[in-house]
Amino acid sequence: MYFLWPHLAGFYLLGLVEICLMHPLDVVKTRFQIQRGTSDPTSYKSLGDCFRTIFRKEGIFGFYKGILPPIVAETPKRAVKFFTFEQYKKLLNLTPLSPGWALSAAGLGAGLTEAVVVNPFEVVKVSLQANRDSFKEQPSSFAQARRIIKSDGFGLRGLNKGLTSTLGRHGVFNMIYFGFYFNVKDAIPTSPDPSLEFLRKFTIGLVSGTISSCVNIPFDVAKSRIQGPQPVPGEIKYRTCFQTMALVCREEGYLALYKGLVPKIMRLGPGGAVMLLVYEYVSGWLQRNW
Repeated sequence: MYFLWPHLAGFYLLGLVEICLMHPLDVVKTRFQIQRGTSDPTSYKSLGDCFRTIFRKEGIFGFYKGILPPIVAETPKRAVKFFTFEQYKKLLNLTPLSPGWALSAAGLGAGLTEAVVVNPFEVVKVSLQANRDSFKEQPSSFAQARRIIKSDGFGLRGLNKGLTSTLGRHGVFNMIYFGFYFNVKDAIPTSPDPSLEFLRKFTIGLVSGTISSCVNIPFDVAKSRIQGPQPVPGEIKYRTCFQTMALVCREEGYLALYKGLVPKIMRLGPGGAVMLLVYEYVSGWLQRNW
């Protein structure tokens, strides 16, 4: 275990840098996902309008609302994702599944496990990101968590609200993310040139993160609607994952299930590529030295 700590620390530092750089995109994504069409008086007209409005009304720190929960969750999240992927992969290698399907199934299992860990942090994060008050006026992450627990408890109406949507979001994403990356990587010949080999892996990881984001975003929209503020205070409109998807589709059209897709891809496309490259390096080091 001693030798694992430097690599867990590396994952944490990489995740910390990624969060600090990309969190503004996450805030913008959430704002788009919780707005209810052009009839919403607080609706943003475009990606640029959203950035300008947040900066003008909430200041530069408005882009960092809800940043503490993902920072706190980063180490367990990364550790759970990659450790459980390895364990599910070993287990599924004992089944009749082909290697390609086994990788996708292992990714699905890792994503579902990861979702259970991160969902309480996501509930706090989304509730803070949806708050349009200035950064100085909004409650801290701990105060927000206490408020949620006090009013609704730890269950599916409180700190674990939207769990099904989070399971869908992380399960689908990681199923495609790991399955696509490793299957395509094995199908494309390696390059003896280190620079070209890095570019090959990075490109496959970028495409993997992009496709995964496009496929799982309806779950992400449903999650934001359930975990964010309800349209009428005191009245729960968005209750369950598929009920929310159907309601959004009926009231706003099917394209509403893809709100926030551009900032999501801008974050998870390159971010996903970097994480897979680091994972391969760490995994290779462990296999050589353990």
